[in-house]
Amino acid sequence: MEQIRFHFDPRCPWCYQTSRWVRRLEELGEVSVDWAVFSLEVVNLEEGGDPRAIDAVSGPSLRTALVLRDKVGPEAVGKFYAAFGAKVWEQPPPVAVDDLDAIRASLEEIGADPGLLDVAMADRSTWDRVVDEHEALVQRTHSFGVPTIVLDGGEGNAIFGPVISKVPDDETAVELWKHTAWLTRHGDFAELKRGRAKLPDLPVIEWAAEQRKKEKG
Repeated sequence: MEQIRFHFDPRCPWCYQTSRWVRRLEELGEVSVDWAVFSLEVVNLEEGGDPRAIDAVSGPSLRTALVLRDKVGPEAVGKFYAAFGAKVWEQPPPVAVDDLDAIRASLEEIGADPGLLDVAMADRSTWDRVVDEHEALVQRTHSFGVPTIVLDGGEGNAIFGPVISKVPDDETAVELWKHTAWLTRHGDFAELKRGRAKLPDLPVIEWAAEQRKKEKG
């Protein structure tokens, strides 16, 4: 079984879709996942900006994830991301990424104390830890976005993606993983890319498209 680390930011629908694929791989016994954080707002910060000074939209959820890891354990982070991501991307109308009530509800849904959000937000150092985890990944692997998967329990080669529109069936999911892992292990491989012809097959994406049509019509 492959030990991997999956870095996420709940703001990204592509990342959430890939996480659904990875969770299925874990259920199939192909991988064991350590869930870790990444901040799109930090990576896209204008040059010279201080990442530790910003109030990131994803800050509450990412900070809560780290406190959850401390208090409950690493597996709880994946469960929290699944529960909160579903509220953001699978349940129209969606909740905002910084919706504190949704974060509390997600904690409660996985059997964790909803008050962990308040613990996280009361201690500014939890954001510093998010930045530290983000920067450690970027410095070691030159990662630039999510989803990022790191092999060897987070100590091996890293790759951005795969970016997928739909979660494949089980046979295809495993095949995709084998190809992804093979490419990731080759350190001289840098990039393979094409345009995103389809949006993620997620209810909130479809809902948002319908809302835009109504506004135009």
